[in-house]
Amino acid sequence: MAVIAEIKKASPSKGVIREDFNPCKHAGQYEKGGASALSVLTDQPFFQGDLQYLKMVSRETSLPVLRKDFIVDFYQIREAVAFGADAVLLIASITDGSQLSELHHAAREAGLAALVECYSEEDTQKVDFGQVSLFGVNNRDLNTFKVDVHRGIKLLNMAPDGVIRVSESGLTTRDDLLLLKDNGVHAALIGEHFMRQDDPGKGLKEIID
Repeated sequence: MAVIAEIKKASPSKGVIREDFNPCKHAGQYEKGGASALSVLTDQPFFQGDLQYLKMVSRETSLPVLRKDFIVDFYQIREAVAFGADAVLLIASITDGSQLSELHHAAREAGLAALVECYSEEDTQKVDFGQVSLFGVNNRDLNTFKVDVHRGIKLLNMAPDGVIRVSESGLTTRDDLLLLKDNGVHAALIGEHFMRQDDPGKGLKEIID
């Protein structure tokens, strides 16, 4: 089970998660703790992120770095490359028509991996699994903020063999990871739980050891 460890200062529902926020320090802690990759929030209005955090982290670590933002324009993909990202998050629910496919193609042309995220079965109908190799499902209901990992697993297992499945949001324990692993999920993206620990890297290590 791989863990994508997220560097996250705040969220719309919880406000500021970590007051002593230091992206470079947290990147080093996560790498030491055994992360397989890092996710960096760059959205400012909702998550108090910044593109500079992406640049700082990409220079600090040898791990792959994901730009997590609301990507809706090709320019944001060029930004991701310029600021050191190895991958971008593409959210199916905020795209229309062929937009998801076009953004995915643009990301791959730019040399980036693309993690395509869905929230619902309706979202999965937008995904061309002939092209998508990284498929994520957000376990959190964005209307109620309730987390349902079992719903997430059900959606993830709609992906065909050969697609890497990533479970996102609301994961806090080793048992969560074991449940995912037993149901064919390959990776977990975890941020808030680690960022609330004194040392996020130690929090990661305790879960994956």
